[in-house]
Amino acid sequence: MIGHGQPGHIDQIKQTNAGVVYRLIDSFGPISRIALSKEARLAPASITKIVRELVEAHLVAETEYQENGLRGRPAIGLVVETQAWHFLSVRIGHGTITLALRELSSHLIVEDTVPLAAQAPEPLLVRLIQTIDQFFIRHQSLLERLTAIAVTLPGIIDASAGMVHRMPWYNVDNLSLGPALSEHIGVPVYLQHDICAWTMAEALYGAARGCNDVIQIVIDHNVGAGVITGGTLLHGGSRSLVEIGHTQVEPYGKRCYCGNRGCLETVAGIESILDLTRQRLALNMDSALNDTGVSVESLCAAANAGDTLARDIIVGIGNSVGRILAIMVNLFNPEKILVGSPLNPASDILFPVILSNIRQQSLPDYSKNITVQATRFMNQGTMPGAALVKDALYDGSLLLKLLQG
Repeated sequence: MIGHGQPGHIDQIKQTNAGVVYRLIDSFGPISRIALSKEARLAPASITKIVRELVEAHLVAETEYQENGLRGRPAIGLVVETQAWHFLSVRIGHGTITLALRELSSHLIVEDTVPLAAQAPEPLLVRLIQTIDQFFIRHQSLLERLTAIAVTLPGIIDASAGMVHRMPWYNVDNLSLGPALSEHIGVPVYLQHDICAWTMAEALYGAARGCNDVIQIVIDHNVGAGVITGGTLLHGGSRSLVEIGHTQVEPYGKRCYCGNRGCLETVAGIESILDLTRQRLALNMDSALNDTGVSVESLCAAANAGDTLARDIIVGIGNSVGRILAIMVNLFNPEKILVGSPLNPASDILFPVILSNIRQQSLPDYSKNITVQATRFMNQGTMPGAALVKDALYDGSLLLKLLQG
């Protein structure tokens, strides 16, 4: 007798195997069926069946290629077929929304950034749907087969349920964004915190490619972190990212909006950094910042030019961030630390201070080979959303939906 759970188990195996095969073709194509069987550790008969379904769905194609070091007739290899397979990637930011049409390869077709007011008569969901509909109308001549929608945004979310519990800047209270968009457009919707999605993008395409264990810290208006451990995003399907911004670094420091005092975000958040710079500037008349004004750009430029005040500010940020990262290094033993920040133009000052704190305060075996480097991308635009779709192809969940039509 077949139990009720068995069909689901079989479907899960099929999904996983299809995802593995697609990922290998995408990563190493053109690749032969024999090589694919070895890399996937699947029987040739299983490879034949999966590849046939992918080819019939026009997700994979055969091509001739010359194998390395061999002469004679070209071999038949497999490559992914991504043209005309499109998805929409959306990023909701502070006062703006960026929308992009991309191919399954993540190749950008068209991208628009339009205003999204914090306050308006219509609810946010209504305005988001209208904005997406207008984007499709503007670019309907470019759109072919729409496969999915990816949405990245800040806030407190439940990625697996497609639920936005709260967001900065917008009046949101348990907004069921993923299901609403899926019902309206008729395709799967993948929702993720923007920092987590950005970390995934770095792992798939960027500075963390090929790494299984990575910590990415974001020092911007908000301070947060994404963690890849064992090749998997930590908290990827739950309600929060790694909230290091609300770890206390100054017990008697400034009150944070979370209710506590001296959170890392009150020290390393961009607004706090600029406020501190203005306060100290009143006592430092020799600083070049008196002539240029206070901004992230002028702070980095002055620090790089040797301005004492500006360098002290950057060093102080590095010390505060480095102390928290040292704890995280002991917890996760990463291969590298990525920093995504508008402060990165002063990386020659900031990064060595962060690394020095890590090496002084974490286990030597964990920190001796660690590197600190800049992210490849910034948290603007739609590449982080593209990572959500690529991940759904690689785990087979989106792939199975496309195979089923």
